[in-house]
Amino acid sequence: MFQLFERLVQPYPETEPSPPPQRFMSFLWACTRGLRPYLLAMTLCSAAIGAFEAALFAVLGNVVDWLAATSPERLWAEQRGHLILLAVVLAASTLLVALQSALKHQAMAGNFPMLLRWNFHRLLLGQSMYFYQDEFAGRIATKVMQTALAVRDTWMILAELMVFVVIYFVTIMATLGSFSVWLLLPFGGWVLLYAGALAYFVPRLGRVSQAQADARSLMTGRITDAYTNIATVKLFSHTHREAGYARSAMKEFMVTVHGQMRLVTAFEIVNHALSMLLIASTAGVALWLWMQGQATAGALAAATAMALRLNGISHWVMWEMAALFEHIGTVRDGIGTLSKARTVVDRADARPLQVPRGEVRFEHVRFGYGSGKPVIDDLSLHIRPGEKVGLVGRSGAGKSTVVNLLLRLYDVESGRILVDGQDIAHATQESLRAQIGMVTQDTSLLHRSVRDNILYGRPDADDAQMHSAARRAEAADFIAGLTDPKGRTGYDAHVGERGVKLSGGQRQRIAIARVMLKDAPILLLDEATSALDSEVETAIQASLYRLMEGKTVVAIAHRLSTIAAMDRLIVLDKGRIVEEGDHRSLLARGGLYARLWAHQSGGFLGEEAEDDADDLASAPAA
Repeated sequence: MFQLFERLVQPYPETEPSPPPQRFMSFLWACTRGLRPYLLAMTLCSAAIGAFEAALFAVLGNVVDWLAATSPERLWAEQRGHLILLAVVLAASTLLVALQSALKHQAMAGNFPMLLRWNFHRLLLGQSMYFYQDEFAGRIATKVMQTALAVRDTWMILAELMVFVVIYFVTIMATLGSFSVWLLLPFGGWVLLYAGALAYFVPRLGRVSQAQADARSLMTGRITDAYTNIATVKLFSHTHREAGYARSAMKEFMVTVHGQMRLVTAFEIVNHALSMLLIASTAGVALWLWMQGQATAGALAAATAMALRLNGISHWVMWEMAALFEHIGTVRDGIGTLSKARTVVDRADARPLQVPRGEVRFEHVRFGYGSGKPVIDDLSLHIRPGEKVGLVGRSGAGKSTVVNLLLRLYDVESGRILVDGQDIAHATQESLRAQIGMVTQDTSLLHRSVRDNILYGRPDADDAQMHSAARRAEAADFIAGLTDPKGRTGYDAHVGERGVKLSGGQRQRIAIARVMLKDAPILLLDEATSALDSEVETAIQASLYRLMEGKTVVAIAHRLSTIAAMDRLIVLDKGRIVEEGDHRSLLARGGLYARLWAHQSGGFLGEEAEDDADDLASAPAA
């Protein structure tokens, strides 16, 4: 039976999610997609349970009256039908509670938040680089996790608590009115005072809870940031500084906690005082009516039992309402992140990119990271199929931006970029990046096995192809000696977060093996051998050259010697092309490239340096 209800909701739908709306109620409603029939069924069950529980007090009153008016030996004979019906109703209520509980706990308690996490995660994976530059990774992860739970709990409280309480109170008032309209006075007065207390305390709890959710995200983000960059923290001996940085966020969080707890304590005191007032006034009115002969002993018993029951329910309602507004605050805090529109999206008519040749064109491209000041300014560049091009320039000249725009990590502000005559803005992002291989200077590996990291380049590759890529990248020897704390070895050993268990050179070689396995027609190299020592770099140059054969290559290097042998060098300055040509012609021109080369050669070019440059220019491309 449990499995039947657990399978009602599919927590991992294949349908791509659309960004949820930013308005609170619309956001909540959008989150229930696929769950609404079960949410409605649970709500109806809660309403029926509330009516049933309240009606039991009327039954209690009737039982007391039967006992008062009937001798023990005649009770069964005179009340047999009522007693059998009562037993049947009590048994049926168990099935009702079982259905409500199965819908709540089996169908939705686990599946609801997991469905939301699945959709939120996929939405955030599609966000642009702008998004991730402005947020802590830990903060984003926290909002995905806690917002999913808060949405579920908000709906659970609305569907269970609110409906149950409304139906329960309506049934109670109807029952009391059937005994005597005078009994409505203490209950009506209590409802008004209790509603006033809720109106005062709950919104304040909601506001402090929203501030607390944001403070919690900030605290988690700072702590996660320290763990992510633990090597830097230790390198600069800043463990105490990082502890203090986290402590400031913890203090901000504790301010919201103290504010919340003060409100909770005050609410508890007020709530208890109101409950005691209800019990005393209800018992007093019921006794007065009984003494006047206007109410039976059963009515007295039922009314007093209702007041006692409301004492417990009022505490439950108080905590659930406080929790509701805490969840509302958490959801409001998460909406800003989770419903943020994507800045780089595929067009409705986007098609997969086809790259039979590998020609690349930049046509009057302008881009400035949204700052207004262009980083790339009216750039026009034609890279022929199979051509090896090096991008040269001072730091900040726009070299990496050119690569990022080709990958469409950002959209150009004006102009266009063509690959084999196709505007990349009209192609799907997945198909574009599938046709481009890239090795970056800051190599980041996934916290998975070496095998998983290499196969990331082509998941359908077999072991033989993976091993071949590792050998070509000069990585096979050190991979064979890897182990991890769980006893996994070789290609099954895990590399740690961002590959922290490996040296920089080892990470770089695995990254190169990954790109070799991908075998894309366009290759981007951003300081591809910067983390390798001289001996390993020399050994891998031939592998890189084999990798570049038949491909269009764009290489960035601050060490000019590593790209001097490219077919053509493009010299950038302030986002514009200021020089282009091969190594020898650019040196002869005596412009910016020549000055950069002289600077890296010790400030002057002697005959030996010129001979070295000539030898390098005639060597295989690196």
